[in-house]
Amino acid sequence: MTSTILVTGGTGTLGRLVLPLLRDAGANVRVLSRHGHELADGLDYVTGDLLKDEGIEAAVDGAETILHLAGSPKGDDVATRNLMAVAARAGVQHLVYISVTAADRIPLGYFKAKLGAEQAVIESGVPWTTLRAAQFHDLGLTVSKAMAKMPVVPIPGGMRMQPVDAREVATRLVELTLDKPAGRVPDLVGPTVYGMRDLVGGYLRATGKRRLMMPVRMPGKAGRVYRAGENLSLDGAEVGKLTWEAFLAEKLG
Repeated sequence: MTSTILVTGGTGTLGRLVLPLLRDAGANVRVLSRHGHELADGLDYVTGDLLKDEGIEAAVDGAETILHLAGSPKGDDVATRNLMAVAARAGVQHLVYISVTAADRIPLGYFKAKLGAEQAVIESGVPWTTLRAAQFHDLGLTVSKAMAKMPVVPIPGGMRMQPVDAREVATRLVELTLDKPAGRVPDLVGPTVYGMRDLVGGYLRATGKRRLMMPVRMPGKAGRVYRAGENLSLDGAEVGKLTWEAFLAEKLG
């Protein structure tokens, strides 16, 4: 491959998995980062900030494809609009965006921003592909570690998740990036639906810890959505292979 692929968020959890896969596929890869990096492993780093609308033109210049992985707890919609405006002017041929399962159903700020980002991609006029993925096992591990520090662990009643392995998401994203624009593709979720008690309990067993787990009720509209299972993608989704238990065994030994 001779065309340049710009990767935003290339230094994050998902980006660090994607970059070597793209390089192995022979792609010329440019990475947009908020912090300066020296040239390494054949990767060209450029400094910029999507949310502040800084350095985007230089990052996009000459790139035919963009893999948009950059994300934050808030502001993803604004950052994506800034990126898409530049991408449209530059004539980018394909933009691949990673979103989150149920972005259009969960009434919380993070999900609303992801949905806004999806809409910005659609409205830009740039040919696009969007993949929604479930929460990564890595997030489940971070949350479980934090909750296990409490003497009594609060468990949101009725909340279920389909955690997926980030490496499987990275592999799928690279396939999509190297292919033609496909619009909204099927979600990618984990192989098993777990209650929060299952996730935290699995971590406790894997680490040999004992904690009292106490169910608590999630309030408001978000709580109703989670209890109804509307955050899940059970029909038509692609399903990964690595279970939560296998992930814990790999990470914790």
